[in-house]
Amino acid sequence: MLMVVCSSLRRPGHVGAASTMRNLNWILGGGYRPPIQALARHYVQAPEARPVADERFSASHQDRKDIATQTVRSSKPKDLLPPSSPSPSPTPTPTPPLPPPMSDRNTDPALDVGPGVAVPYNIDWIFPRLGTPRAFVFLNKTRVYNKERLIQLINKRPQGVPLVTVSNHYSCFDDPGLWGILPLSLVCNTYKIRWSMAAHDICFTNKRHSLFFMFGKCIPVVRGIGVYQEAINLCIEKAALGHWIHVFPEGKVNMEKEELRLKWGVGRIIYESPKVPIILPMWHEGMDDLLPNVEPYVIQRHKNVTVNVGQPLDLNDFVLDLKKRQVPEPTARKLITDKIQEAFRGLRAETEKLHRERD
Repeated sequence: MLMVVCSSLRRPGHVGAASTMRNLNWILGGGYRPPIQALARHYVQAPEARPVADERFSASHQDRKDIATQTVRSSKPKDLLPPSSPSPSPTPTPTPPLPPPMSDRNTDPALDVGPGVAVPYNIDWIFPRLGTPRAFVFLNKTRVYNKERLIQLINKRPQGVPLVTVSNHYSCFDDPGLWGILPLSLVCNTYKIRWSMAAHDICFTNKRHSLFFMFGKCIPVVRGIGVYQEAINLCIEKAALGHWIHVFPEGKVNMEKEELRLKWGVGRIIYESPKVPIILPMWHEGMDDLLPNVEPYVIQRHKNVTVNVGQPLDLNDFVLDLKKRQVPEPTARKLITDKIQEAFRGLRAETEKLHRERD
């Protein structure tokens, strides 16, 4: 199993392959200096056990524009490089505390919050610079059923219509391992390969790791702070551009293979996308045999991996009806997520049977 990642990253004023290598060497060789900020930030946890009233969408705000056009960015994405250190002020003056940059600035104040979530490495600089990365990923092959459904939707879906694929999450190898089923012409196409959310505390722990996963079109998600965060906002923006987004709605590696309640972030992405996405469920078995979830975490050989691409979910009329009836967003995103959970049940049973037949 081999994964080789190559990237093309340009600084302003430089073009061509030679300058690309100079730029990459400049980044990794110390040309970048991270901002002087606190080593830890704390974020409040938003409960998702039940739908709650959302004061952001009161009757006076029902005519708001799509969230994709409202998301506020702290800076313009001029390039993909981390920002230079600001010059420290010789005479600092006390200022009132600012809201956490990673949390949604319009978070519902009515939500009951729980313990904070520590973010040991500052990842705020990543979001404005994920607009135009160029990543090339070469992955291993595995067996897949109904592969043409996925390839067809990647290549030939209506222009401007986003694609949201969803799958179970049994191993840390699921992404990128899943995309070994695709032809290299898609895997190597940075404009067609998926966007995917990755845990900030695993994949974005320092500068080098952050750059590596950024080049792979991964978006850092902070687990435990709810659906109103920059990772979900950015996914909605990518959906507004008609891109492909992959989501693991279980929200974690499901080592026990339980039927977990799916996280509602995927429901928010679908509901707030200007165009209702095509939703494609997938299920896989055997990834945790390929890369076990126990030490020493070594990729194994000669293991069966089964990937089954389900039927696309047509939720266009369903979502439009929710919007027409002005169903509160927390309720709407739950109802959408429940549709995906229902599709997962049948697809899981079918895939487990296909996988057993290979033994």
